[in-house]
Amino acid sequence: MVGPTYPFRGGIAHHTTLLVKHLSARHDVLFVSFRRQYPRWLFPGRSDRDPSQQPMRTDCVYLLDPLNPLTWYATAQRILAFAPDGVIIPWWVPFWSPAWWTLGKAIRRRGESRLLFLCHNVLPHEPAFWNRWVTRRVLQAGDGFVVQSEREAARLRDLLPRRKYAAIRVVPHPSYRALARGNTIGREEARLLLELPEETKAILFFGLVRPYKGVDLLVEALPALRERAPVHLFIVGEWWMPKEPLVARIAALGLEDAVTIIDRYIPNEALAPYFRAADVAVFPYRHATGSGAVQLALGFGLPIVASDVGGVRELADESKGHILVPPEDAEALVQGLQRALRGEALREDQGAVPEEEATASWRAMVAAFEDMAGQ
Repeated sequence: MVGPTYPFRGGIAHHTTLLVKHLSARHDVLFVSFRRQYPRWLFPGRSDRDPSQQPMRTDCVYLLDPLNPLTWYATAQRILAFAPDGVIIPWWVPFWSPAWWTLGKAIRRRGESRLLFLCHNVLPHEPAFWNRWVTRRVLQAGDGFVVQSEREAARLRDLLPRRKYAAIRVVPHPSYRALARGNTIGREEARLLLELPEETKAILFFGLVRPYKGVDLLVEALPALRERAPVHLFIVGEWWMPKEPLVARIAALGLEDAVTIIDRYIPNEALAPYFRAADVAVFPYRHATGSGAVQLALGFGLPIVASDVGGVRELADESKGHILVPPEDAEALVQGLQRALRGEALREDQGAVPEEEATASWRAMVAAFEDMAGQ
C-alpha cells in the first residue's frame, strides 16, 4: 500500500491508515508513505501536518518525496523486493502523476504484482484542461480499480474506454467510526462548551470549505429556518476559498448571532463537541465523489441532510432515515432541514447496520482488493 498517513492530516490520510489496519489483519502488508506530501507553496491550507495529540497511525516506511525522483525509484525497488500479490496506489489529484506513473511502469515491467488503484476522485474537483490526459496516462496501467460511487465508476469507464473490461469495484466510502470511539463527551456537556441554549437547534457543516460544497446555499437557507425555530449553524473546517464574500452575506442577512465559523483543521481529540452538540449534519454539495465528512457524521450517530449527488447518496441512504435533497435548491434544503429538526431523520445509532455487515465497510473494501489481487 502506498499513500499518506500521520504526520500528514486529512481524510485521505485517515482513509489510507484505516485501510492498512484492516488489510494487515488478514495479510502481510508493506506500507510506504511520504517524507513530504506537497511543497509548501502548492498546498492551499495552512499546513498539511496533523496537529492531533491522539493521531491515527500505523507502521509504515517513509520514502516518497514528490520532488525527488530518486525516491520514486527507491520506492519501486522496495516494493518489488517485497514481491506483493497486489500494489494499491491511491489516486485523488494529478499532482502525484509522475511518481505514480514511474511506480506503475516498474510494477508492470516486472509483471508479478497486480497494480490496483483506489480512486478517491477519478478527476479532481477543480477543472483543468490537462486533467483527463494526465489521469488517463497514469490509470491506463491499472489491473483493477476501486471507486466509491457508481458515478465515479461511470467516469472511469468513460475515461478508459479501451479498459472497459478491467476490474472495477464500487465500494462506498467506509466508516470513520474509529474516530468517534473514545470520544465520551455527552450532548449536554458539548452544548455547554459551545454555549448553546437548550432551546436552540444546532446544524453542523463539517469539512474543508470549498466552492463545490455549497456552504453559500446553506447560509441562504438559514433565514427561513429561523422563522420556525431558533437555530444555530456551525461551519467547522479550514477554508480553501475566499471567506469574505460569505461573511458579508451573513452580515447582510442579519445572521451574525446565528452562525459560528471555525476556520481551522480540527484535531481528532477536538472533534466530539461539534458532533455531540449538533442535532443534524448537513452537506449541501453541488457535486461529490465520496465524502469522509459524511462518514464521520454517521460515525457519531448524527442524522444527515445532504444533496442527492455522487457517492453521497450511497452513504446517506434514505432507507436508513437520512434525507436527500436536490443539489443547488435552497428551498428543498430548507424543507429537508425542517424535517430533520422535527425529528423525521433517523439517528444512525437508532438502527445502524453493524459495520462488518455494511456495504460501506472496510471489510467490503478489503474483499474487493483481495478479489482483484487473486487472493
